[in-house]
Amino acid sequence: MSSRTATLIGLTAILMWSLLSVMTVATGTIPAFQLAAMTFAIGGGVGCLTWIGRPGALKALRQPVVAWVVGVGGLFGYHALYFLALRFAPPAEAGLLNYLWPLLIVLFSAFLPGERLAPHHVIGAALGLAGTVLLFVGNGASFAAGQVPGLLAAFIAAFVWATYSVLSRRLKGVPTDAVAGFCLATAVLAALMHFTVETTVWPQNSLQWLAVIGLGIGPVGAAFYTWDIGIKRGDIRVLGAASYATPLLSTAFLILAGFAKASTDIALAAVLIAGGGLVAAKDMFRLRR
Repeated sequence: MSSRTATLIGLTAILMWSLLSVMTVATGTIPAFQLAAMTFAIGGGVGCLTWIGRPGALKALRQPVVAWVVGVGGLFGYHALYFLALRFAPPAEAGLLNYLWPLLIVLFSAFLPGERLAPHHVIGAALGLAGTVLLFVGNGASFAAGQVPGLLAAFIAAFVWATYSVLSRRLKGVPTDAVAGFCLATAVLAALMHFTVETTVWPQNSLQWLAVIGLGIGPVGAAFYTWDIGIKRGDIRVLGAASYATPLLSTAFLILAGFAKASTDIALAAVLIAGGGLVAAKDMFRLRR
């Protein structure tokens, strides 16, 4: 597989993730851990289907403990927090806070061996922070006390995904087939948490069932496999830069679907957060010589 092909495959994950917010809201009132269990079971099943005709693919599950900790911890931790955020906070604001992760990946990557934190990284971080603050200042009057935990969960989720992504780059030897195992393990953990702290609520209509299935096949399924291929075999700089379009696309889909209202504050916050990420990642646009 060429680098160009792998990069194009990785870009499909960004498009699928931009639909995560609107599809999650469309699932109705299904508890967060139950939703995670259902969608990750589907996502893991999608990966297992690719094993058909490849008997050796099952061996991909034999990975070091650290690979399982990073894979399952990242997938379970991030999505548990993200689903909680969308249950207890306005979807547009929660989505934008969560989509600080592209910027955080750039900042965290700067501390990896051979990298350094440059002035444009700091400027980009400041712009992203300004966008985050604008969400609170510009819409503060509309936030109820009960929404604060959801907003906090969205913010922490961004850090969890950024950490998972950066650590995954250091585990390039882990094959994409192993992601199916990470998804299934995440589904089991989510199910255990659901039966411990939640009351089961099944989808109420066909639209909600389709949203759950769609999440499992796309944003919480195929996206993980295509992203894994992209970051390991494609141009990481292109994928990193493209990921900053996710918050803009995500918010646009929420507005088009009627789950959020367009406003100047949301638009400015989106521009600041996405713009901050682009400034921080300007090195990604430099052509290799």
